[in-house]
Amino acid sequence: MDDFNIDGTPKRALTAATIGFFFGAAAVALLSPAATRFQSAMDLSTTQTGFLVSAPVLLGSLLRIPFGAWCDKNGGRKPFLILLGLSIIGMAGFTTLLVLYYPDRMDASLYPAFFVFAALSGCGIGVFSVGVSQTSFWYPNDEQGFALGVYGGVGNIAPGIFTFLIPILFATFGFTGSYIAWFGLLLVGVAAYYVLSADAWYFQLQRQGLDEAVARERAREAGQEIFPEGTPLEGLIKSAKIWKTWALVGGYFFTFGGFLALVTWLPTYYQQYLGVGAQTAGGLVGVFTIFGSLIRVPAGSIADNIGGEETAAISMGIVLAGSLLLAFIQSVPLAFFGTLVVGAGMGINNAALFQKVPEEIPEAVSGASGWIGGLGAFGGFVLPPIFGTIVELMGPVGYARGFLLYGLLAAIGLGSVYTLYRSDSRVETEESQPVGS
Repeated sequence: MDDFNIDGTPKRALTAATIGFFFGAAAVALLSPAATRFQSAMDLSTTQTGFLVSAPVLLGSLLRIPFGAWCDKNGGRKPFLILLGLSIIGMAGFTTLLVLYYPDRMDASLYPAFFVFAALSGCGIGVFSVGVSQTSFWYPNDEQGFALGVYGGVGNIAPGIFTFLIPILFATFGFTGSYIAWFGLLLVGVAAYYVLSADAWYFQLQRQGLDEAVARERAREAGQEIFPEGTPLEGLIKSAKIWKTWALVGGYFFTFGGFLALVTWLPTYYQQYLGVGAQTAGGLVGVFTIFGSLIRVPAGSIADNIGGEETAAISMGIVLAGSLLLAFIQSVPLAFFGTLVVGAGMGINNAALFQKVPEEIPEAVSGASGWIGGLGAFGGFVLPPIFGTIVELMGPVGYARGFLLYGLLAAIGLGSVYTLYRSDSRVETEESQPVGS
């Protein structure tokens, strides 16, 4: 490889992807800390507010599917930058609307425009599946849980940090000034990713003219173990035909999509149901988000050691216990404890599920990552409006009873994990049988 210009190391690539995802994922909390302000200024219903605060998750989730698969063609850096660029456009439009219209000139007629720019701002959320594939190409199989745990765990703390900081920034710089500052931070984060990022060695060697087989062999000599198979479309089709992809989609829809939903919904829950102030609510949700994200780091290593299915099963039980507690209490300390329990279970499961992707679907990692990351994260858009509808149907108690939905999804998730476990056990049994037995 001395004759070729090779850039980057696994650690540097992981750092770059984590920084990029950190600033992209921050859009999850774009509107949730200020949901009541937008609801009041535009005279929105609870359901409309639920759709608005989850708008960033909508487009960002769906774009994970094609952009994640696209990594099989170019390694990930290009789609990563395109998604972050779209997020910059969205934040620029969103901030401009606030500068021009907030507060006196805002009304319901601006709802579609805010929704569109909020959705565009969420394109940065879509980099998750891109970063999963990009990181997987850099690391060996026995370090996938660790690498993806760091990437997903550290990157995902951004919504928590911003949820905590935004109410403080409101008081310091004003409502509009806070979003201008956010826009500036996004530009800094994108610039950092641009400088630090590099595609895995295989893709670099191909771009320098090496034949596909030769580039693969040279990259393997350098330590790369995972390679793309076929075109992005072929990766999506191939992974879609593997039933394990959909089992992992279901689990991720609940735990990561559900996690995103809680990041956007909990500020409203604390303020409207438990009577907590905006800054306190932001702090509580911030701790929940950071804790539920960082626990993915050790959880990834645990999954490497004891197995993804076992880790996921434990996590689903934890979520079920926390959901049942939240459904029947009206105490701020207990509610906070309950959210931490749920966040822990979701974070552990997120790490366990993506530890399984290279293991269960090695022939189409990027395609599977796109389906799982995209459709899974879509739960973050679907669930908040459902919570809002439950409140409209049941009244204030609906804020608590809505958590029973999480209990039901946890039970379904346990069934999905059991199916994966049975399948792997059957394969291992068949492989251990002597020939002709």
